[in-house]
Amino acid sequence: MTTSTSPRSAALQPLAGHGALVTGGSRGIGRAIVTRLAADGAAVVFTYATERRAAEGLVTEITDVGGWARALQLDLRELDQLDRVFSAADQAFAEVGVGLNVLVANAGVAATSPIAHITSDEWDRVMAINAKGTFFTLQHAGRRMLDGGRILTLSTIGTAWPSPGEALYVASKAAVEQLTRVASREFGSRGITVNTLSLGPTDTDLLRAGAPPEALEGAAAMTALGRIGRPEDIADLVALLIHPDNRWTTGQNVRADGGLV
Repeated sequence: MTTSTSPRSAALQPLAGHGALVTGGSRGIGRAIVTRLAADGAAVVFTYATERRAAEGLVTEITDVGGWARALQLDLRELDQLDRVFSAADQAFAEVGVGLNVLVANAGVAATSPIAHITSDEWDRVMAINAKGTFFTLQHAGRRMLDGGRILTLSTIGTAWPSPGEALYVASKAAVEQLTRVASREFGSRGITVNTLSLGPTDTDLLRAGAPPEALEGAAAMTALGRIGRPEDIADLVALLIHPDNRWTTGQNVRADGGLV
């Protein structure tokens, strides 16, 4: 993995000189976020759970166009790994003379099961990754982040518009939303903004594997824009929320759903 400077002009690189950590960045929405932040000039460290080949491929894609990225494996169920990841990120950022300015807490797991069928083990798994894992990610980031930094967590519009079978998933994400609001109060004195981005249906391999075409067509028809989201749509909004000039938006839950809710 090489280190270099993006060829884009400084005017198009609002994150030049910034270090960004993205959890869950090897595929889908996370991959689009990593790609966008790197294009905006950030030195990006991102984590992956199991998709090592996809993660290494993304690092290659970014470095081949003059960006900087590094991939680290992370299982959020093993909290001791968080210290290793953040320490490794610190060392990686030091190589290019930056610190931690941006955190995008994207890592999580989906779960769809009726309340009557949810087991204790399933509850523990989803809550450990989505709620507990995000909480301790915020804790580690708060200890290391430079003043004036940006933190963004990812949630779902399901917390405002739940569907049958989403009880466990939306419960875990509702916890993320409240953790984010509290973090905005605790970190605000340092100029760090902390916001949530709640996603509607977004066109990823994971979504298409779990939803039939007619369901996706129905969701698209209900949005104001007549389509479901694309990973690039989410990445563009992430870029806006973590932009250095966006210093007055904090403690907010922004919906990215094309007007669905």
